[in-house]
Amino acid sequence: MAAKPTTVLDSRALARTLRRIADEIVELFDGVDNLIFVGIQRRGVQLSDRLADILDDREQVKVPRGSLDITLYRDDLQTVGPRPVVGPTKLPWDLNGKRVLIVDDVLHTGRTVRAALDELADFGRPSRIALAVLVDRGGRELPIHADIVGKRVDVAPTDRVDVLVSEIDGSDSVVLVRREDAA
Repeated sequence: MAAKPTTVLDSRALARTLRRIADEIVELFDGVDNLIFVGIQRRGVQLSDRLADILDDREQVKVPRGSLDITLYRDDLQTVGPRPVVGPTKLPWDLNGKRVLIVDDVLHTGRTVRAALDELADFGRPSRIALAVLVDRGGRELPIHADIVGKRVDVAPTDRVDVLVSEIDGSDSVVLVRREDAA
């Protein structure tokens, strides 16, 4: 049985967090030269676009953006079903020697990021790859960490962290959905 969701970030807090993440990106990469943003489908793409828009405005430069659909690179693909839904991967540049920032909504086990790294390798050899996530919920199964984290949330393995973005969900927020034990 699921309890009522708890708001972790409302729309204003989410916008503030993205502005802070954008500042941290500029610091991490010492600017945005030779940098490409790559969002992981689904909500990582929208977050990546928002971060790129912030930096386009602040840095007066157009940050290239792409997207990855890691479905076919998942290590649990056989459990997804016979016809997995595969979205678009858009990486229209040569990644060799570029600096790449992977953007995702929630970092949990690390398996999505591992799949993203595997897929990126098919497009070239960047000089550096970094990871920015809106929420790190812990629970890693692989030795993967984010370089930039918007919010850290400690949750039980059975709980869920949902990121809602207006482009898909009609509103912006981050909510924690706790699963109550059946008595």
